Amino acid sequence: MTVYYNQESFNPVFGSKPVTGRPKQMEKQPNQLLWNLVFVGIVFLTGLGIYKSSQSIDYIWRWERIPQYLFYQAQEDYIAEFDGVISLGESGVVQLVSDNDPDTVQRVMQPQLLFADDGELVFEGDSFAATTYWEAGPLVDGMVMTLQLSLVSIVLAIIIGTVAGLFRISNNPALKKLAILYIELVRGTPLLVQIFLVYFFLGSVLDMERFTAGVIALSVFTGAYIAEIVRAGIESISRGQMEAARSLGMGWHQSMRYVILPQAFKRVLPPLAGQFINLIKDSSLVSVISITDLTKAGREVVSSTFSPFEVWFSVALCYLILTGVLSLLVRKLEVRYAVSD
Repeated sequence: MTVYYNQESFNPVFGSKPVTGRPKQMEKQPNQLLWNLVFVGIVFLTGLGIYKSSQSIDYIWRWERIPQYLFYQAQEDYIAEFDGVISLGESGVVQLVSDNDPDTVQRVMQPQLLFADDGELVFEGDSFAATTYWEAGPLVDGMVMTLQLSLVSIVLAIIIGTVAGLFRISNNPALKKLAILYIELVRGTPLLVQIFLVYFFLGSVLDMERFTAGVIALSVFTGAYIAEIVRAGIESISRGQMEAARSLGMGWHQSMRYVILPQAFKRVLPPLAGQFINLIKDSSLVSVISITDLTKAGREVVSSTFSPFEVWFSVALCYLILTGVLSLLVRKLEVRYAVSD
């Protein structure tokens, strides 16, 4: 009796002919239109429920207050340096001619606002023209600070996590136990406590700035989780890969760098992306040491607008934008490396 192997089901099949299984094109496909309508219906009902819930509470929504805290139109005034008369020149040039000396002129190139007419007397210290420009509001500034914290912390966390992950699988007992101690201590204590310890203890000893303390705390915390991700990724690679690399004359470091780590990176990319997203959200905790990130900026805006719901919905949307862009970039990396296999 001949034994054939079914590659699709991975089961031994007895018989005279190999069983190929059911072709994919013959599998029944779900009704795309029906299930898309189900999805739209669920989203609609969820939104309707949120709307009805908001109507049931005694709260006046003031969304018109929020845009100015994202972007606002700033104004730069031009102050008269002496008493003089306004003279409108060609190409929109505004001149302030001194009363005492006609040769003394203060020029402003094409101001957007003019507070005095042609020939009008302006006294020293008065504003006679101004230009306007768009300026980022506190929420956008906080979003930029959160992005800076996250990017620097991600880079350092990758370095720390990779080194700790390699130590974790090392045959050297000292390095291995140090890595285990670091991972267990960091993962076993809250991030908020670590931020306080880094800022108030280490920061006081080394005269560390708030931003640096926040980056160190986030990097060390995230690095412990990345270390376990890296360890799991390396151990998922077949031992034969290392043996084949060593048989070609490569050393351990060369084998790890050119053979093992590139393969492990492809496998750990999804969990790494999840960890990076968590880091962006965890960065909100650095507001406790007075770093004006997105969360602290949101608290400041709430205190000035008395519109907590609108502000925190806007803050949540900003975090969603950051994490969504990161997820999209990681997804493109996954597709790129999947094609390169």
